[in-house]
Amino acid sequence: MVLAQLLATDRPSGEPLTPGSATCSLDTIQQQMERLPLGARRLAVQLRMTLDPEWIWSVLTDYENLDRFIPNLASSRQLWRRSNRVAVEQVGTQQFCGLRFSARVKLELEEDVEQGRLNFRMLEGDFRCFEGAWVVGRDATSSWLLYDLTVQGKPGMPIGLIEQRLKDDLANNLRGVQQEAMRRAELA
Repeated sequence: MVLAQLLATDRPSGEPLTPGSATCSLDTIQQQMERLPLGARRLAVQLRMTLDPEWIWSVLTDYENLDRFIPNLASSRQLWRRSNRVAVEQVGTQQFCGLRFSARVKLELEEDVEQGRLNFRMLEGDFRCFEGAWVVGRDATSSWLLYDLTVQGKPGMPIGLIEQRLKDDLANNLRGVQQEAMRRAELA
């Protein structure tokens, strides 16, 4: 529903918002969040920019270096690659309420370069559910980056308390990807 809301936001013309539509101005982040049963959350975050999608894709798939430019990602390492499937282990850390919180996940990612889609799902880790997709695309006026995440904490994890933190962090993650893609484009 969250992704559908983000992608189907009413526009003055009555047309739905698609990942490439021009309702969202450049360098503006749009977010939607949905509360699901059993403490799960679904978040969708979109950022529009002027970068070529190839630069954005190159950042998203630089698995060994993601922790260098994505805030709160303490480590990221590629475990294996089998054609367009990749396994990555990541540890994220953040501070809230004076406590340091860290979470580890092993993800399987499926790269669909033609569709600009990077699907991921947790193989094991500190959540009951952690899955979603990065989607990169371009329309006539700009590029866009969309992140769709469904996350459910393990019993005892105060997902309600960190809900706002999740929203802030996801926006910061998209900005981190954007800044690194801009840096790479400038060096080329």
